[in-house]
Amino acid sequence: MARSGNRSALLAAAALAGFCLPAQAAIIGTCTIMIGASGTMKSNPAINIFGSKQAGGSSAGATITANSLLCTILNLLDCYSVSAPAPIAFTSAPSGGDTNVTFDTVFRLDGSGVDIPGSSPQRVTNGTHTIQVDLTATKSPGIFPAGNYQGMVTVRCE
Repeated sequence: MARSGNRSALLAAAALAGFCLPAQAAIIGTCTIMIGASGTMKSNPAINIFGSKQAGGSSAGATITANSLLCTILNLLDCYSVSAPAPIAFTSAPSGGDTNVTFDTVFRLDGSGVDIPGSSPQRVTNGTHTIQVDLTATKSPGIFPAGNYQGMVTVRCE
């Protein structure tokens, strides 16, 4: 009898697990980031700040498409968060270019003029959103040595 009871319980658990699998697949969503234009960093007259917000600089851009069936079914408004934290260093710089440098990022969603700190996740709804990202590097003390610099900001959708 004990064996028969265990077998029934196993069959019930297997049937329940079978019913749960499609539900688990339904709650998994996607958040796709398509990189757009690269930004351009320019220096200030004192050559101690490089930034895309300096005169002649430009923001980097991307398109984010968030899609979650669970958010749609439950009519939730904010299932994904977007952020663009500052890097810890340039991806390339001349010798001494990374010394005593701090980095800061801000981003704007959907054409808003409101700068959001890069490390502050911003909730987004299902659908397509644009993001503009600005990076600023400040050298203190000193000035940036001559040469080519490149920085990379990772946009996250979680």
